[in-house]
Amino acid sequence: MRVINFNAGPAGLPLPALERAKEELLDFKGSGMSIMEHSHRGKQYDAVHEETISLLTELLGIPDTHQVLFLTGGASQQFAQLPMNFLRPGESADYLMTGVWSEKAYDEAKLVGQARIAATAVQPDKKYVRVPRQDEFQLDPKAVYVHLTSNNTIYGTQWHTWPEVGDVPLVADMSSDFMWKPVDVSRFAFIYAGAQKNLGPSGVLIAVVRKDFIARGRQDIPKIFRYSTHADSNSLYNTPPTLAIYLCRNVLSWAKELGGLTQLEKRNREKGELLYGTLDKLSGFYRAPVEKDSRSYMNAVFYLPTPELDDAFVAAATRSGMVGLKGYRSAGGIRASLYNAVSPDDVRTLVSFMEEFARKNG
Repeated sequence: MRVINFNAGPAGLPLPALERAKEELLDFKGSGMSIMEHSHRGKQYDAVHEETISLLTELLGIPDTHQVLFLTGGASQQFAQLPMNFLRPGESADYLMTGVWSEKAYDEAKLVGQARIAATAVQPDKKYVRVPRQDEFQLDPKAVYVHLTSNNTIYGTQWHTWPEVGDVPLVADMSSDFMWKPVDVSRFAFIYAGAQKNLGPSGVLIAVVRKDFIARGRQDIPKIFRYSTHADSNSLYNTPPTLAIYLCRNVLSWAKELGGLTQLEKRNREKGELLYGTLDKLSGFYRAPVEKDSRSYMNAVFYLPTPELDDAFVAAATRSGMVGLKGYRSAGGIRASLYNAVSPDDVRTLVSFMEEFARKNG
């Protein structure tokens, strides 16, 4: 029996995507071997590679000005690789601070070159309950890029309106809300996202990059770290994580059959409204700290009256077939991750459990 998976990542995958992998695992399209055994230079894998790019392009509406890259090292590597490529001596980049991951990105940039905090929403207790407002920005019009983290898994905040940054290239770490809804890709010079939340398993990072921005990258760093190297070779400069990309293909196919990103957004908003509606209705027992206009549709964070009740909630939910609800170790509390593979029925099961738990323990 499969459990309901609310893990923050690696997260649950759509059952049809897993079933397709199960059917093809030992013999991919009559080739006599698994896709993970095929050469990344062979025609069998190449077809998967190109289909994955095609599905991403179709679902996101990626314009000809941009290109899809498959990279490794996760978002954490991009925290360092991004400034390595674009920060030259005497130049600076702006960072919008919204949580732990934007802090980590900023810290890596400082090791490479000049970086500055252009806005922050950190609270006196060093936690975050909202994203910065536009009137709080102090942007450098000469910055080489402005970096943001679109969704914050630890504190449960999310950008719902993209910031205005003028002519400066906008860069976004979308690891935890990539493809939860349609997005105007043309607004961004560089989008990167670890696949293990909304799109596939761990092991591959998907980037959508503006071609002219990539062309600005430094050439005095090792080739393997240059984005232009991977762009010029269609992400085949070295052996890519072929199985992870194949599974992303399966998830993208599922998303297309579901109706694309418009339908995914409708489904995701329904889930968020179900859960936050319950939290607001039972606010005497559950505390949701994030300001309403910054609430994440991907990671809902909340607290019970005591840490002991938090633990009891997680244990009882696990016995009821729901896993992954324990909050991040530095934040505590409860975190329900509502990524694309989580269904509205899964959330209905959770909120029914929450109502019963509050009735018994309130």
